[in-house]
Amino acid sequence: MRRITFSSNVLKIIAAFCMMIDHIGYIFMPKVTLMRVIGRLAFPLFAFMIAEGCRYTRNRLRYFLCVAVFAAAMQGVYFIFTKSMYMNVFVTFSCSILLVYALHSDFSKHTRAILFVFILSAVYILNLYVKMDYGFWGCMLPVFASNYKSSGGNIFRVAGFALGLLLLSASIGGIQPYCLLSLPFLLCYNGKRGKYNLKYFFYIFYPAHLAVLYCINILINY
Repeated sequence: MRRITFSSNVLKIIAAFCMMIDHIGYIFMPKVTLMRVIGRLAFPLFAFMIAEGCRYTRNRLRYFLCVAVFAAAMQGVYFIFTKSMYMNVFVTFSCSILLVYALHSDFSKHTRAILFVFILSAVYILNLYVKMDYGFWGCMLPVFASNYKSSGGNIFRVAGFALGLLLLSASIGGIQPYCLLSLPFLLCYNGKRGKYNLKYFFYIFYPAHLAVLYCINILINY
């Protein structure tokens, strides 16, 4: 029997679909818990792919700046439609990328450890004063998937990632433990990107679909 596998593109499409279902539920049908449950799969899948992006990018600075720029753009969308300064998920992932880079930098072990602890402390302190999507353990989640040199392959990386999901679930509570349902999808990850380069599509989809949903909500309630 042929084993089912997913490329990173397929996992991101699944994540984007779950995210859209979650946001539709949040904006239009907040009492439909199932839609929010489905949405719990999105963040873990994207977080794992952020770790993969850190692993395979040819230009670390450009990758970080790309995510950071979209973080700023998304923050503008949030503020326009909600008047809130709640930090969006791209801010969370910007912190994640810095943590992964520090942990896997080309410096000596001693320097790398100091750099990682410094950035880790900065991210922790930032989360004490700023409300950020998925909080401190959300920032840490891609770090749990960044054990690239594991001799056990993807299954050991997913096992480490599962620990990160448990810590995230414990910190948020509610329906967040349903994020563990993302693990079977990650176990089917084949380590390949897929035929097409869809990176910028996923960056644009996040603010674009939210803007559309908020506009529809404004029209409905006008």
